[in-house]
Amino acid sequence: MPVCRSPVLFLAALFVLSACNVNVKKDNDGENKNVDIKTPFGEIHVDKEADVRDTGLPVYAGARPKQKDNSGEEKSANVNISTSAFGLKVVALGYQSDDPPAKVAAYYQAQLKKLFGNVLECHTSHPGHYGPARGGSNGGADEELKCEGENSGSTLELKAGTRTNQHIVSIKPQGKGSEFALVYVRTRGKEDTI
Repeated sequence: MPVCRSPVLFLAALFVLSACNVNVKKDNDGENKNVDIKTPFGEIHVDKEADVRDTGLPVYAGARPKQKDNSGEEKSANVNISTSAFGLKVVALGYQSDDPPAKVAAYYQAQLKKLFGNVLECHTSHPGHYGPARGGSNGGADEELKCEGENSGSTLELKAGTRTNQHIVSIKPQGKGSEFALVYVRTRGKEDTI
């Protein structure tokens, strides 16, 4: 019986892979810039050149885009995953400023409040781990933003919105200045749209 299943699985895998479409666009340096993957089950789009307007937040005056670090990790991305069961959009851009974290935080505290309402202040020692929000999209308490983990650490995260539609500013000290990220995370369930 296992012998019969093996060819069926092979043919199913072959069908899925043949129905998969991968499109990669390169930048002037020959590095991957955009990647689009389409399958019968959903689509993934990754763009390394995210637009700050997609975060819904302005860039702090005098801030500079953060460059790749020694590991070659990009400091901006726009990722969209769409299936019939769920969707996820994450836009993230990294910046540097000569101003201290308290000054950058005060600016973004005011911007988030003005644009999106109440602002939650969280502290973490593991910044940059943004992903799908837990909980459903049926409103109520499961939509309320919460601080993750022990809420301690040197990185300040300012959050506004809901668990399925959140704007985050992550700020940490860098020498006498600051390093910060503007992040937008939007998730949807089967019935919702992004």
